[in-house]
Amino acid sequence: MKSTNSYKRRKNGTQTSSFGTPGRINHDSTKFYNSRLYEGLNQEKKNIKYIGNKIDEKYLNKIFCKSSEKMSELPDNSVHLMVTSPPYNVGKDYDENLSLKEYRDLLKRVFKETYRVLVPGGRACINVANLGRKPYIPLHSFIIEDMQELGFLMRGEILWDKGSSASPSTAWGTWLKANNPVLRDIHEYILVFCKDTFTRKNPYRRKSTISREEFLEFTKSVWSFPAERASKVGHPAPFPVELPYRLIQLYTFEGEIVLDPFVGSGTTCIAAIKTNRKYVAYDIDRKYCNLSEQRIRQFLQEQITLFSEK
Repeated sequence: MKSTNSYKRRKNGTQTSSFGTPGRINHDSTKFYNSRLYEGLNQEKKNIKYIGNKIDEKYLNKIFCKSSEKMSELPDNSVHLMVTSPPYNVGKDYDENLSLKEYRDLLKRVFKETYRVLVPGGRACINVANLGRKPYIPLHSFIIEDMQELGFLMRGEILWDKGSSASPSTAWGTWLKANNPVLRDIHEYILVFCKDTFTRKNPYRRKSTISREEFLEFTKSVWSFPAERASKVGHPAPFPVELPYRLIQLYTFEGEIVLDPFVGSGTTCIAAIKTNRKYVAYDIDRKYCNLSEQRIRQFLQEQITLFSEK
């Protein structure tokens, strides 16, 4: 006969213990989140009223060739998800040679605008790779710090394992010697944040399109799929459609709005179309705006051809 105490533990759920617990159903983590470990960190706002303002139809499914530091086409609280990969070689597009501080300030201006346009609970997902070796520049750490300063709540980080498509380069510092071995990055980060509250409301009862298998895979903190070849896309640093596809499936409902403030080659827009979402995107380089629009037209034509062949 099982003890009454054992029954009560199952009925009332688990609590965070000194050594953790494998139980997650009806888990009460209040004690953990009320601990001093969380002092001084951004906290979820209470009694948030959900606001979802509409974007004028003429601005939807459009790429704007202008800076995303001021997204005047978008009202407050109107975008459900932001997915982007900021430019790494910023001197090429934004300035002749931005310092690290200038680069961070640029991103902060764009992400401040992102915060304004996101709905309460809306997510911001940033794909970033760290740079250099002498010394190593942990861009992902700086971006986390700056996003928290802007008021974002951090939800986690995903490691994108690109090992299957890693370069065979042997520029590893000193070969087989301890003098100066150099690590080769075969991963990038996808940093996940949200605005004001951890839970997204769905007042219009829009449909979720993620499958059970996708949900189990996409909620893991390590994603493994190959990188996209720059020569194939025509952009120096493209990410594969799989990356925004996963984020859109995981964090939005059908018909919602996805923003990319550094659209590059238009990959986020293609993933939005593929999942029956709408997009708004920005880039200051006319060449890349044209490339994005060309790739979108090509993708739509391929979809029409596939549909007609069925």
